[in-house]
Amino acid sequence: MAVKAYDWLAHHARYSPDRTAMVDLHTGRQFSYRQFSARVGRLARYLRDGLGVGRGDRVGMLAPNTTDHFELQFACGRLGAVFLPLNWRLTEPELAFIVNDAGPTVFVHDDAFADTAAALKARCGIAHLVDLNGDDRPSAYETGIAGAAGEVAPVEVTHDDLSTIMYTSGTTGLPKGAMITHGMTFWNAVNLGPPALVTPKTVHLSVLPLFHTAGLNCYSNVVFHVGGTVVVMRGFDPGRALALLMDRDYGFTHFFGVPANYLFMSQLPDFAGADLSHVSVCGVGGAPCALSILETWAAKGLPLQQGYGMTETSPAAIFINPERAVEKAGSCGLPVLHTEIRVVDENGVDVTDPDRIGELWIKGPNITPGYWNRPEATAEAIVDGWLRTGDAAKRDAEGYYFIVDRWKDMYISGGENVYPAEVENVIYQIEAVAEVAVIGVPDARWGEVGQAVIAVKPDQALTEADVMRHCEDRLARFKMPKSVRFVDALPRNATGKVLKRDLRDATAADSQAAQ
Repeated sequence: MAVKAYDWLAHHARYSPDRTAMVDLHTGRQFSYRQFSARVGRLARYLRDGLGVGRGDRVGMLAPNTTDHFELQFACGRLGAVFLPLNWRLTEPELAFIVNDAGPTVFVHDDAFADTAAALKARCGIAHLVDLNGDDRPSAYETGIAGAAGEVAPVEVTHDDLSTIMYTSGTTGLPKGAMITHGMTFWNAVNLGPPALVTPKTVHLSVLPLFHTAGLNCYSNVVFHVGGTVVVMRGFDPGRALALLMDRDYGFTHFFGVPANYLFMSQLPDFAGADLSHVSVCGVGGAPCALSILETWAAKGLPLQQGYGMTETSPAAIFINPERAVEKAGSCGLPVLHTEIRVVDENGVDVTDPDRIGELWIKGPNITPGYWNRPEATAEAIVDGWLRTGDAAKRDAEGYYFIVDRWKDMYISGGENVYPAEVENVIYQIEAVAEVAVIGVPDARWGEVGQAVIAVKPDQALTEADVMRHCEDRLARFKMPKSVRFVDALPRNATGKVLKRDLRDATAADSQAAQ
């Protein structure tokens, strides 16, 4: 029997109507739960009666962070429609692939992307464009909400019904649309809320892109589930984010970021004197976090709570309990309540020895049913209900999990597996290093060897010889990088992950040019 998905906003609009639900720092707008729910109801009416959106129809959105993302998400839920948040950093051809694959009938866009939206409409056959803002006229979005004659009777949806299609970043190959159900979002709120100490008094600063699962679900949707407050930044700026977290007038209790967010904030002059004692939880995920970053924030009295998840796991799968965040620095924690975890070898057999590396597999009600229009990819990724993550992991004697690295980032040097995250942790100990990424590059003798790509802090100097001297007493010889390439900054995607494919391509191009 399918479980009904309930309307969180309607509940909070009745139970705590005047509590602030969300604040948009870019526009200055803020909405109570009564206002939030009412706007969602009128938006649903506009989408249904004005634009013909019904059950199962996809509604795309291309915009920097705004509270409108959440309105559209919940309006789609009331119609049984499917929310399609899109990465605004993608090029028009990349977006065209996704739009053709997902087939949205309505495309909501920021005015900054009006030309892109028009090109996609012509190229992909989108029925309706809806702009979010305009300098000299009311937006179609606000006009539609204002003109809607009341709310709609919500369509009944279940936990098995599709709520969102979220495309993977496409760092390798073509992006795949992970199908997110209403149940996945519910179970993420149940799994993540208690260990992250989310309550109705939570005030969360949301900075990660809202086209990404971490932006939506760590912790924004979790906060909406319990009736707390979400404050939205249009985009992450380290100085602004740190100032906001220090500002007691906002009373922030929660923040979630990727390692790069914490790295960049910690490098600011104001960080040393920052008083963050009122902040309860700072979560980190999305990539392995260097120990130096964890230690820096722990020294501020604010240990980062590491977690692990993927778009396909909605995303929380593993999370560190706050009491052991410092003691177990480097661990992403224990499985969340309603989730099963395995570490398996290349034959799919459980690895039982502590600290032995294998591939992480995950099972539970928070796991995607598969990929939109990609049955082959679904069959490859999900085996007997277990999601094969493609991440290398290990478990210690107490059952705490450690993500070693992505399998695709591992390289083999002289027959030995090398996990770049381990090498990066060592290089981050060098004071002059602002950012580092280690990649495997071809080598005639060893098959592959490591190359460290480093951005140096302003007004500091570092040579390849300095790096080698630092590593030689801290790493086995096969793990030591054999070369260093210095860059101004590492290439990152919109969520802050380092694009190692771009680094490998650049190294290959340099090598070819030198021949």
